[in-house]
Amino acid sequence: MLELRPSCEQCNKALPADSPEARICSYECTFCADCVEALLNVCPNCGGGFVLRPIRPAQDRKDGNFLGNDPASAVVRYKPVDLAAHQRWAAALSVIAPGQR
Repeated sequence: MLELRPSCEQCNKALPADSPEARICSYECTFCADCVEALLNVCPNCGGGFVLRPIRPAQDRKDGNFLGNDPASAVVRYKPVDLAAHQRWAAALSVIAPGQR
């Protein structure tokens, strides 16, 4: 089950479950769109790329699959990285398509 983390790991911006700003990597590391741009679309935790985080339905439309039964996480993971150091490291990776990394 996708965790739906509550905030950006870099800037701590709130990213509620319905946020169109939320981006995730394949390990569910969660960042806002602005930070993903600053991070050169390279996850500082795994080196992968980011995609738009899906929005879980707020209402039960089928078989109990909705936010009420599977709520978003309340656990904040705030661990900003040194952007200058990250950009130096990510420069080589950012030219490789995320699916090829």
